[in-house]
Amino acid sequence: MIKVIIELIIAIIGAYLIGSIPTGYIVVKLFTGNDIRKSGSGSTGATNVKRVMGKKWFFIVMFLDAFKGALPVILAKILATVFVSIGLIPVLCAIAAILGHSKSIFLNFTGGKSVASGVGTIIALNWQVGLIIALTWSIVTYISKYVSIGSIIALAISPALMYLFHEPIAYILYCTLGALYIIYLHRENILRLINRTESKIR
Repeated sequence: MIKVIIELIIAIIGAYLIGSIPTGYIVVKLFTGNDIRKSGSGSTGATNVKRVMGKKWFFIVMFLDAFKGALPVILAKILATVFVSIGLIPVLCAIAAILGHSKSIFLNFTGGKSVASGVGTIIALNWQVGLIIALTWSIVTYISKYVSIGSIIALAISPALMYLFHEPIAYILYCTLGALYIIYLHRENILRLINRTESKIR
């Protein structure tokens, strides 16, 4: 039992710290000297980085955020020795990683909306589901011109996709909770969409 508790604590703390690495903040601070939290939406995510530094950096930060979401989950799948059959530790690491991104300990518990990091965790859990979600995000965002709509729809379908791919119940529950969390983080975007004041991508 002690071994189980220690492994869980190490995995969760490690995943949270990796997720907390403020990639968008670091990139903007390093190349412009500005605090991205004082620009645009105040988020440290890729969409706000695009407003400050352009499209190239949008894709760079998106990749970095997805990578830091995927990394702790991949490590957990490789190294976990307890609860392996139900996939519990990878899911706990995924939750910790996206919480770290949105509530970074390095930025006084501020951060981004965890979309790229969330997709990264899903790719690490099931790469087919992750790629479908990424493709869905791309298509919906391109057609609607709203990143927020693409993000919400892409993450909302993830639980059904995990079910269709016969993944463990822990994966399905994670995607359900993750989708609800992403929608909650986009509550202001949803209000702006309703009021038709949400910014479109250019």
